[in-house]
Amino acid sequence: MSIQVQNIHKAFGDFIALDNLTLDFPSGELVALLGPSGCGKTTLLRVIAGLEQADSGRVLLDGDDASDTHVRERQVGFVFQHYALFRHMTVFDNVAFGLRMKPRGIRPSESEIKRKVHELLQLVQLDWLADRFPAQLSGGQRQRIALARALAVEPRVLLLDEPFGALDAKVRKELRRWLRRLHDELHITSIFVTHDQEEALEVADRVVLMNHGRVEQIGSPAEVYQQPATPFVYGFLGAANRFEGRSSAGGIAIGKATLTAEQHAQHGEVIAFVRPHELDIVRQEFGHGIPARVSRVLTLGALTRVELEGRDDVAGQHFDVELPASHPLAGSLIAGEPVRLQPRSVRVFANPETAGAA
Repeated sequence: MSIQVQNIHKAFGDFIALDNLTLDFPSGELVALLGPSGCGKTTLLRVIAGLEQADSGRVLLDGDDASDTHVRERQVGFVFQHYALFRHMTVFDNVAFGLRMKPRGIRPSESEIKRKVHELLQLVQLDWLADRFPAQLSGGQRQRIALARALAVEPRVLLLDEPFGALDAKVRKELRRWLRRLHDELHITSIFVTHDQEEALEVADRVVLMNHGRVEQIGSPAEVYQQPATPFVYGFLGAANRFEGRSSAGGIAIGKATLTAEQHAQHGEVIAFVRPHELDIVRQEFGHGIPARVSRVLTLGALTRVELEGRDDVAGQHFDVELPASHPLAGSLIAGEPVRLQPRSVRVFANPETAGAA
């Protein structure tokens, strides 16, 4: 089922959660709503589900206006961050709950419910836990049961609000892969909310970057990461070193240093971004590059992360560089050592603050 939201506006008092938002979610896609806390992504999910009423605008499900349709009639499956399982019910009864609550005329028989629940538990690979209670399950198991319960009513749309946010990193990674495989098997139109960039890029067909109730960029994971449309998108998607400077035909002036960039605004105040793995460290106190001083050297498996502080006219700024653990500098840099930073790739945007002032 396709979903469209048209000119959705939602405010809570003076706080604008959704600012005249328009989006299309094609049928069968798995879409991530990604952004910082308070950007409006959960509010948008709740408006689509019918759990929240927009102040203005429309929600279309397969082209039909569902704005005033009750949540029960939207055929939406909703999975919350904290599972929302009934603690007094077994796993089997939790999954069967939605089926047993259907109106008598369309309610399946108990034998049909039993068949369907076991089928769903097999789908989420937890049929062997049917007689357990939620308190006897791990967090990852509880979340998979919550998903099975949402699927039991055969939703046309699956909405997931930070589904793995309460889990530890290892379990989150396992469930991300599992959710992607499950979606490829079921092809239900799915929207999930996350503030985890890696999660969105790894799982989704498309990513919607949100900020302050507005959409910053929409695209495939590769598009939003490799071709960020705004400084916010670049800075939010992965680690980034940020430099403020002035652009001219000769390059980007950061203090007394000049960076070269393949593409940049010819004149004016700019923000330049460099990923940590695209920044080289040169062992020299003077010369070409951004002046910095080594603060800490951390070995993280196959990577070495070097934390640095700016010197001279970039004093007070902090930078990160990632080197392979096998790099000659990885084991020889020492705290306090003066160095220069030379970027191999620079992404430049007009500074929105100074542009607005102009």
